[in-house]
Amino acid sequence: MMISGYYKESINEGEGLRAVIFISGCKHYCKGCFNPETWNFEHGEEFTLEKQMDIINDILCNPLLDGITLCGGDPFYSAREVVDFVRLFKSKAPNLTVWAYTGFMFEQLLHVPIMLELLQLIDVLIDGRFIEDKRDLTLKFRGSSNQRIIDVQKSLESHNLIICKEV
Repeated sequence: MMISGYYKESINEGEGLRAVIFISGCKHYCKGCFNPETWNFEHGEEFTLEKQMDIINDILCNPLLDGITLCGGDPFYSAREVVDFVRLFKSKAPNLTVWAYTGFMFEQLLHVPIMLELLQLIDVLIDGRFIEDKRDLTLKFRGSSNQRIIDVQKSLESHNLIICKEV
């Protein structure tokens, strides 16, 4: 698996101060995507265990961070590898949250075992493809009005989609 980038601190990809990891690879090909270079699964640098530990250690050294956000590309296209990373991250930083962006719909992820496995490790999911005709710069943490901010753990527990209200 490759990553296209890593931001040590961001306030744009989720609530609070977050470290952001851009996972390479996406097949949604959304018109107007702000990051089309990440569609290529070979873009960027290899996300080796050493690189993962470097990022995790960097995060652990920053007491101001609220968690990580997985962007892309689309991390769910590399779910097997991302599951391993998120498990490692959570073992080292159990009090930090995990947000993720995907072009898939929440309901789709429930039916693909490896994607569901990743979903179960996520706290908040922004789902849905970016739709250029629904672009809305006034929305927090989303690019288009069709995208939803989902409380994943409450949704899985209740078997009902729970949209984050406080965001």
